[in-house]
Amino acid sequence: MDNFISLWGESAYTSLGFFWMALWAFVLGYLISSLIQVLITKRRMRKAMGGNDLKSVSLGTFFGFISSSCSFAALSTTRALFNKGAAFSASMAFMLASTNLVIELGFVISIFLGWQFVVGEYVGGLLLILFVWLFITLTNPKKLIKSARKEEDDEDEHHHETTLSDLLSADTWQKVGQKYIMEWQMVWQDVLIGFTVAGVISAFVPSAFFEWLFIGVGTQGEPGFWSLLQQAVVGPIAAFFTFIGSMGNIPLAAVLFGEGVAFAGVMAFIFSDLIVLPVLKINARYYGWKMALYIALMLFICLVAASLAMHYGLLAFDALPDASQWSSPAKQEHFKLNYGFVLNIIFLLLSAVMVVLWRKKQKEHKHHHHHDHGGSSVGDKVMNALCVVSVLWLAGGMVTYAVQ
Repeated sequence: MDNFISLWGESAYTSLGFFWMALWAFVLGYLISSLIQVLITKRRMRKAMGGNDLKSVSLGTFFGFISSSCSFAALSTTRALFNKGAAFSASMAFMLASTNLVIELGFVISIFLGWQFVVGEYVGGLLLILFVWLFITLTNPKKLIKSARKEEDDEDEHHHETTLSDLLSADTWQKVGQKYIMEWQMVWQDVLIGFTVAGVISAFVPSAFFEWLFIGVGTQGEPGFWSLLQQAVVGPIAAFFTFIGSMGNIPLAAVLFGEGVAFAGVMAFIFSDLIVLPVLKINARYYGWKMALYIALMLFICLVAASLAMHYGLLAFDALPDASQWSSPAKQEHFKLNYGFVLNIIFLLLSAVMVVLWRKKQKEHKHHHHHDHGGSSVGDKVMNALCVVSVLWLAGGMVTYAVQ
């Protein structure tokens, strides 16, 4: 019992420490993302994404890069773009870029995993989009695309197009504040559950479990191709059962890497945020089950291929990260006075400014904009229950940690 209480405290401390490490990166990333979303609307994006060609796919990738990192927001925007005429391949490029290539994700990955994984995320993300485009071009699912596309009203049609000159306007910054709060409203559950689970796994799950789950973990030297392939396949399967989006998965990925999972397996796990069960169900509701399963199979095959390509690419340049030279976030002192502490205070103050701007905008409109996460009421209840459990676990764990 004493051992459990000790591990409980360690788990909660690790979870909160992980979040404290990443806080300034979250805030900075969402500030940049919110500003860009105000400046570039879906109508502007859609006009450039009409063909199944490299230009449309490239522009879809760029618009995704400057968009939201929330998986549910990406799904909603992708559906709107697709139903208003954007090519399927360009829509998929937007969806993948908006969850894998966004600015804030790179910040968080650099904190938890290091520069090699940032390269893997961005270069591998581009490879993933290229593989998806090739997959769509080769399979040519015209009937699926036709049956999945539905006409949709354009919510941007009568809106004022914001320009760079509007950055001096108070109204523009109120819109930025509104977008910023919406970003947090969309991801806070994923972040809370993801960081809590990362702490639990770090404290309670023995290394032997990872050695059983991922072939090649715990052995010396570079794993063989079949071991890497197995890890790259198991990574997405493990992610499927986490129910957590891209931002919440990063501390879990750090735990996997610390346990000896190869670069390819960790990257496959990170890339898998769009094939988890809630996303599959949302895609089924948007496009039908045939298209949803087609998208899931396409993403699974392409992300495994991209992860392996990045692993061997870095291996060729002798640039693969060495876990023995890597400092696990779980073993670091999280709350000491350093540059991260100062940055957190600065960006918390900026967050407070965004909240004030958001409240002003809310008072003007006298209504709240609720973002559709696309989840069923049962799914929402499950997420809410998991959030309550997470909060109670963290609170109780920190009490036990303090009295130890």
